[in-house]
Amino acid sequence: MADSLGPISGWERSLIAAEAVIERMRRAARALDSAGVPYAIVGELAAAEWVGRVDEGAIRNSRDVELLIRRADFAHAKAALEASGFVHVQLLNADLFLDGPDAKPSKAVRILYANEPDNEHSLPDVNESERAEGFQVIRLEPLVRMMLISWRLKDQVCLLDLIHVGLIDLTWPARFPPPLDARLQELLDNPDG
Repeated sequence: MADSLGPISGWERSLIAAEAVIERMRRAARALDSAGVPYAIVGELAAAEWVGRVDEGAIRNSRDVELLIRRADFAHAKAALEASGFVHVQLLNADLFLDGPDAKPSKAVRILYANEPDNEHSLPDVNESERAEGFQVIRLEPLVRMMLISWRLKDQVCLLDLIHVGLIDLTWPARFPPPLDARLQELLDNPDG
């Protein structure tokens, strides 16, 4: 693309990369919708969807596409995604769908399995989702629960974004069991780091 446009700046490259992530997510969602495979967009893109409903200026770009499906639907999902040009690989015990045969893992769709344990808690089911514009997105409370379970730095940042736009308030920790309640309370007590 740089050849056809001439030299482009780093921030222009970041915009192109962000658009590619959104297109990858939409292509995967269309494939699963067409095949009738239940799924939900989760992770950073789900957080961005929720944040954008309140304040589009507060949306944080993501480089990851994460899909929640039921393990029993994996073969059907695999067929649908491969028919759309994705290539299945397993990397570090994770199912990824690379965005084409020459794509790097950074350009993939990562699969998470509904109702299965992640650490000491189970992930939500795909039916804990709702329709957004062109895709299924996990509802807010199950998204927050997933992020509290995985507790990666990027999940904490997404939770802070949800706090800053007012989607999570001081009443929320009571919705979750220990230690998830304490993790959320920690962010609420110090939302600016």
